Amino acid sequence: MDTEPLNSGTDDELLAFFDRQLRERALPDGPGARIERSGDVVRQVGPAPVWNGVLWSDLTAATAEVQIAEQVRHFASLGVECEWKLYAHDCPADLGQRLVAAGFEAEPDETVMVARVADLARDPDPAPGISLHPVTDAAGVDLLAEVHEGAFGGDASRLRERLLAQLAAAPDTLVAVVAMAGDVPVSAARMEFYPGTDFAGLWGGGTLPGWRGKGIYRALIAHRARIAAERGCRYLQVDASDQSRPILQRLGFVPLTVTTPYIRRP
Repeated sequence: MDTEPLNSGTDDELLAFFDRQLRERALPDGPGARIERSGDVVRQVGPAPVWNGVLWSDLTAATAEVQIAEQVRHFASLGVECEWKLYAHDCPADLGQRLVAAGFEAEPDETVMVARVADLARDPDPAPGISLHPVTDAAGVDLLAEVHEGAFGGDASRLRERLLAQLAAAPDTLVAVVAMAGDVPVSAARMEFYPGTDFAGLWGGGTLPGWRGKGIYRALIAHRARIAAERGCRYLQVDASDQSRPILQRLGFVPLTVTTPYIRRP
C-alpha cells in the first residue's frame, strides 16, 4: 500500500493518492461485480444490483469522444443503467459537456471529503433515547432500507438486494448500523472497506426529517470511525451532500475535490 500521510504534501499530491488507490486501482465493490480496464478507462460492470459505471479515466481532447462512445456502446450492450463518476480535476475540462452530448444526465454535485481516522472522535454517545444496532441480517437490512427511503426518497429495493448479497458473500467488507428510537428506526449508515487500500468509505448516512439536529448523524460517524480504527484503516472518505458537508467539516473532514454523477439510462 501507499504510505503517504494525509497531513503532508500538497493538495494535488493528496488527490493523486486518493485517485491511485480508490479509482485507478479500484477493486470490485461487491459480489458479482468485476473491474474492467478499457484503454484509458476503468469501469465496473455486473448484473443487477451491481453498480455499473466508469470509476476513472485518463482522457484528452483527442481521445475523449472515442472513449465515451465506446463506454456508451458497452453499457448499452449490457442493457444496464450506467454512471460516469466525473471528478472536477478529470480531463479534458469539458468532459461533462461531452457526456451530456452523449446522452448522460448530470445529477447534483457532491464534495469528496477525507479525514484521518486518528483525528476523529470515536465515542460520542447518541442522543438520549437513541440506541445503535449493527445490521447483520435481512431484518436489519429492511430497517436500513426503510430509513433510506424516508430520508432520501425513492425505492431502496436495489440497495436492499445489494446489501443482502454483500452480507452473505463478503460480510467483512461492510459495516452497517441503524439508530433506533425505541422500536422505530430513525437513522442509518454504512461503511465499505476496500481491501489493499488505506481507505474506508462512508455511505448512505441519513436521518428522518423529524430526528435531525439531535447529534445522531455525528454519533454514526463516530461509531464507524471506531470500527475503522479497529480494522486498521487510516482514512475515511465520503461523498458529501451540501447538507452533510458542514457537519463533516466540523468533525475534521477536509474537502478534496468535487464529484458529479452522470447517469445514462438504457
